[in-house]
Amino acid sequence: MEKKDLDWSSLGFGYVKTDKRFVANYKDGKWDEGVLTDDDKVVISECAGVLQYAQTCFEGLKAYTTEDGRTVCFRPDLNAARMHDSAKRLEMPPFPEDKFIEAVKAVVKANEAYVPPYGSGATLYIRPYMFGSSPVIGVKPADEYQFRIFTTPVGPYFKGGAKPITITVSDFDRAAPHGTGDIKAGLNYAMSLHAIVTAHANGFAENMYLDAATRTKVEETGGANFIFVTKDGTVVTPKSDSILPSITRRSIMYVAENILGMKVEHREVYFDEIKDFAECGLCGTAAVISPVGKIVYKDGEIAFPAGMEDMGPVTKKLYETLTGIQMGRLEAPEGWICEIK
Repeated sequence: MEKKDLDWSSLGFGYVKTDKRFVANYKDGKWDEGVLTDDDKVVISECAGVLQYAQTCFEGLKAYTTEDGRTVCFRPDLNAARMHDSAKRLEMPPFPEDKFIEAVKAVVKANEAYVPPYGSGATLYIRPYMFGSSPVIGVKPADEYQFRIFTTPVGPYFKGGAKPITITVSDFDRAAPHGTGDIKAGLNYAMSLHAIVTAHANGFAENMYLDAATRTKVEETGGANFIFVTKDGTVVTPKSDSILPSITRRSIMYVAENILGMKVEHREVYFDEIKDFAECGLCGTAAVISPVGKIVYKDGEIAFPAGMEDMGPVTKKLYETLTGIQMGRLEAPEGWICEIK
């Protein structure tokens, strides 16, 4: 497959139109088979459920060119399952999980020329999403839905790459207890926009959100889970019913415990204990792992011993191992790599 003539190394995390996208429609109680199309425009009623009551959810995953030249995706079955859960929570008809994986494979295959070459530092981002498409004026679920997948080649999520970032503790809440924080609903991200714009205006790369009920426990950022490393090398991730179950975080914890032989803990993390950690990072599909060097809050700041120059040693080992698996340099656990043929 001949690649497109793009400057792969200079790509940012933005949208580049590719050749094909997948579209399926739900009508009269069932999903159609879906098609690949050249048309990137979405035409819906002005009264569509998504426009009136934000009835939409999405996913994010990536396709990679491995060291031996294969095109692969990373654990798309978990994205399919998570989107199923998101749809159910929003009273939307889940797109069948097996069809989800087939559609991902089809749209990546159709846009394989946009999958960046191995070693370029870039990847093909895959965005499945679903929304209520029929008119809704009363507060109720839509009757018809559309499921789509588009792709776009992207560079690093944070412009500085793997350099440690400075974040701030947000005055806003990301999600309510018993709310929708544990699903990928579009409305969750809309709620975070003002907070992230404010953080950027004040010179911070991201927000740390605390639990809405007590504001004593760490939750996540607007788009990533936290990982912490204790001074004795234990990998710790925050646990909460309002945190999105990150596929990258779950993969990191497996890698830490089962491949690298580290001790891991998935538990409530109190803000007061952050000062005692040796390393901190943000993990998610977009950034994989981005190291945090400093957290600023109302009464002061926490500077991690790992510093502002590079990833801490444990975070770096986790990053190198996980990306090694994704890129085919290291053997993957069974079922983690989905090859596009």
